[in-house]
Amino acid sequence: MNQHRIAAIAAACGLLTAACALGAPAYAAGPEVVSGPSADPQCFAPWTDKTKFFKYPAKKGPYRIALANGYIANTWRIQMIQTAKAYAAQPDVAPKLKEFKVVSTGEDVAAQIAAINNFIDSGFDAIVVNAQNPAAFKPVIKRANDAGVVLVAFDNILDTEDAINVDVDQKGLGVYWAKWLDSHLPNGGKILEVRGVSGTSVDRDRHDGIHETLEKTGKKWDVVEVYGKWDDPTAQKVTADAIAVQKHFDGFTAQGGDTGVVQAMLDAKHPMVPFGGETENGFRKFCAKLSSQGLLCSSGGTGPAQVAVAIKTAIAALEGQVVPQSVKLPLATAEDPNFKDGDNYYAAQSDNFFVGNSFPTCNINFTAQEIMGQTEANK
Repeated sequence: MNQHRIAAIAAACGLLTAACALGAPAYAAGPEVVSGPSADPQCFAPWTDKTKFFKYPAKKGPYRIALANGYIANTWRIQMIQTAKAYAAQPDVAPKLKEFKVVSTGEDVAAQIAAINNFIDSGFDAIVVNAQNPAAFKPVIKRANDAGVVLVAFDNILDTEDAINVDVDQKGLGVYWAKWLDSHLPNGGKILEVRGVSGTSVDRDRHDGIHETLEKTGKKWDVVEVYGKWDDPTAQKVTADAIAVQKHFDGFTAQGGDTGVVQAMLDAKHPMVPFGGETENGFRKFCAKLSSQGLLCSSGGTGPAQVAVAIKTAIAALEGQVVPQSVKLPLATAEDPNFKDGDNYYAAQSDNFFVGNSFPTCNINFTAQEIMGQTEANK
């Protein structure tokens, strides 16, 4: 190495040393991996006994936290954003937040990644994200870790162990629905599967759970797939089109938009048959009302309040508490003949409301009024 190059490197090192001495920001390469348990084992339950535990450097609050949502055009996402705002306004949460920002970018993965990058560049302390694609975020995860930003994915999570994931067992939910159909259709049959938003981890995992479970039964199944985008009007239309073409189905399963699916069955005068579906209030109303006509339902899922668990996890991480890399949330389920008004559905409430929207183990409980008093608009 020549003397000029040695001198240049020495000068650069000197500049770096001077910058550090002047208080230039020093960035970490992500959280420290530590031993469990978590700071709140009941709320922050690890996914498995092999789940890693993270500890981020503690930061002084109040914090700037952003919600980077993707797709929004269905009631679950709208209620999720309303729930996030309601949680941020809770008396024990609001003092910890200097700013809570919400943005929804639609189905464009690049736009969602750009929004996250913008939040990182703007100095936000934590970002919670309902990811539009599970595998496309690796560069932005690294950027967040390098900048000391806590990144928490929920619902549609990320295929990574370098950020925090908060979710229910989405594949297990597909297994749950398929087992219900199997138990009520002893000879197999033709099933209409109303899927969610293409390309998301939730749609993929629920779909895999359904198909793997049905295949293991050894029965003959003919599964017709349509995409309802977890949205009642969209699901109603694609179901109506499928019935018009196929004429008859022996069972139905839908990831969301289930109220619209049943309405399409009624409009087409399709016989009521076994149905494995989500937790919309309108769907459960139908399940209770039409059980005697053959609509035998299992209703399972997780309320949009998992966004509140994600925010709670982000705050705990910012405070330097130990949290699992992957947090597992419980499912909320109800099955025929146990649908009860005022308990697991609400006849007087809107159809477009997801029941089971609480996580008592995290002290997260919301009334319908608290949630519906918020808007879904960007903030």
